[in-house]
Amino acid sequence: MAAALPMCYHGAISRKECEDLLGKKNKEGAYLIRDSETIQGAKCLCVYKQRVVYTYRVLQTHTGLYTLMGVFFKTLDDLIRHFKRRNQGLAMHLRHSVKRKTAMLSPPSKRPASQVTNQTLTQGAVQPVATTPPDATKPITLLL
Repeated sequence: MAAALPMCYHGAISRKECEDLLGKKNKEGAYLIRDSETIQGAKCLCVYKQRVVYTYRVLQTHTGLYTLMGVFFKTLDDLIRHFKRRNQGLAMHLRHSVKRKTAMLSPPSKRPASQVTNQTLTQGAVQPVATTPPDATKPITLLL
């Protein structure tokens, strides 16, 4: 039986929708997981830091393990637990989950194992992509 998907998994939302959700949360270390728009079967771990959304590609091996930054995990929950610790290589450690509001109606798309190669794993896990939420020019009020 497949492991349940974490509540921070939003499925096939766009990069812009992701940026909007993280921008609304407006907390350092806010994060969510979404499906990649460019690589079928891959996921993106998106982390908010200083009005910038850092996107890390999470790939799944033919054995079902998830990999990010050269580390392998049995489940997305294991991956999240690992990156909640400081100094694990992300721009910011995971602190505030942005949960989806509705249940997933269908399972995430599966990628044929033959499409995941060592080169794909290396390319996908090395560098984050930083994007700025559309409302980043607006001042942020900090409530202390």
